[in-house]
Amino acid sequence: MILTNIPDDNAIIGDDIGILQDIHLKTKNIAIYQRGTESWMKGLNRAIKWPIQCRANGTVEEITFSLNYYFTNSPHLNESLLEDILSLLELFEQVTKSSFFRVLLATVNTNMCRRFHADNNELRMLCTYYGPGTLWLPDYAVDRKAYLARKSNQTILRNESLVQQVDTGDVVILKGALYPEAIPILHRSPSIEENSGERILLRIDTNESLKLLK
Repeated sequence: MILTNIPDDNAIIGDDIGILQDIHLKTKNIAIYQRGTESWMKGLNRAIKWPIQCRANGTVEEITFSLNYYFTNSPHLNESLLEDILSLLELFEQVTKSSFFRVLLATVNTNMCRRFHADNNELRMLCTYYGPGTLWLPDYAVDRKAYLARKSNQTILRNESLVQQVDTGDVVILKGALYPEAIPILHRSPSIEENSGERILLRIDTNESLKLLK
């Protein structure tokens, strides 16, 4: 059983887009912007019929060019979805103050990350456009010693009923292990293989290491 909307000191959750800026607060390691069903969702019926696999690295301008090219050559993807992705990329740039990013837009039909884990980066933005959203743990639900010892999910979890889940379409920013002086959020992908499920996932990471390539 998954319980939602339980207040927790390490999470900031609300329907004001400005809360995403609060990810920089020392006590927060996850920010969730809860937004209603957007216009782009109406066009996803066609999108789920063809596999999506789009990756782009670089500045916002470089990634925008790559995404425009991909969407131009993918008639099953609608313009409103592209506009939403680009707006989220610009928002992530404002929140992170970074200059370089890695973007993945993909159809997912595997469980991806089965174990609760922290990302090896500073910040990550996720939006599940179709299918179940990301699972995450309040800090009080985590046995950090078990996690660091690479124990199983059952051992890491203090209580399985405390697992939280981001709603489809909501925007989440996660603190990773490289964020200065942070306790990174533990999260994992939802289980979908068992039911032959599918997701359309947007993932944006900060990637300051790309400066070395310029």
